[in-house]
Amino acid sequence: MRRSPLMITAAVLVLTVMSVVVVRFVRTYETPASAGRTPAAATPTATPAPGVGVPGSEPSGPPAGNPGIAGGDDPAQQARFEYAAQLIHTTPGHLGIVVRDRRTGLDWRNGETDRPARASSTIKLAMAANLLERGRSGEIKLDSKARKDIADMLDTPSDTAANALWDRYGKEAFVPWFQQQYGMTNLAFPPGLPHNWDQLTGTPDDLIHLMSYVLDRADPGDRDYFVSELRRPGAAQHWGIWAAGPSNLPGNTNGWALETDDNVKHWVTHSVGFAGPDSRYAIAIMYDQAPGGTVTTGVHTVSDIVATIFGAPTPAKITEPPT
Repeated sequence: MRRSPLMITAAVLVLTVMSVVVVRFVRTYETPASAGRTPAAATPTATPAPGVGVPGSEPSGPPAGNPGIAGGDDPAQQARFEYAAQLIHTTPGHLGIVVRDRRTGLDWRNGETDRPARASSTIKLAMAANLLERGRSGEIKLDSKARKDIADMLDTPSDTAANALWDRYGKEAFVPWFQQQYGMTNLAFPPGLPHNWDQLTGTPDDLIHLMSYVLDRADPGDRDYFVSELRRPGAAQHWGIWAAGPSNLPGNTNGWALETDDNVKHWVTHSVGFAGPDSRYAIAIMYDQAPGGTVTTGVHTVSDIVATIFGAPTPAKITEPPT
């Protein structure tokens, strides 16, 4: 029987629609590849919007290179960034992350990168950088005890060592140096609280400025010291940027604490450091949970986001810190 052109056209249209539906079904149930395949419902955009993923969109193929963001010369890296953005978008509480591509000087940022939170032990990296600089210039003398305290402060990280160094070498006079030398312009002491290092609030932007200074502007000897120390932190810090995986040679120092603000207790879990070939990426991630959160949730959340960005397995294999 001879078919009319209209019937043939209609049949082709029906088959096309059915094939699209089948492809979409298959893609919906794909497991996002940790090594960079574009995950389901993640279409890379030219400029990722802070804190906003792209749920419901459909990938149209491998993303093109985008020189306007960190890792823009690596389409697989862009795909991982986009999937991480979706994880951040569905994370309760306040989370912000900045990843700086040291090769290009460009950032990928997502979440609340300018929201202050208790900085916790991440401030110890700023203290260590300050002390080594002042010791190198001859302004202060760092004896064997001071140098051991610096190492312990980065490793454990020891609060006892941090308190000793804070009291011995300047107390709150450290802060203007952090603000002016390292670009940590949002650092502040909350009203009514003691002016101790563990009370300072800061933002992911503050921490990325600090990490960038250490890697790109510090004396080469100091930089090499920090890279070495941060790549071998104590077991209590085997989470956060550590979750980028051994192939990325990560280095990090972390902060975690159950803080009290306005009579409400809430966990903070932060990580600052670097990862990638030649420490290509500086990273700062801060997570301030809503009341009722746990340290377990905090460390696993930031670790899984970092692991996703760097193509490492999730859930990330980490060590929870003591509380």
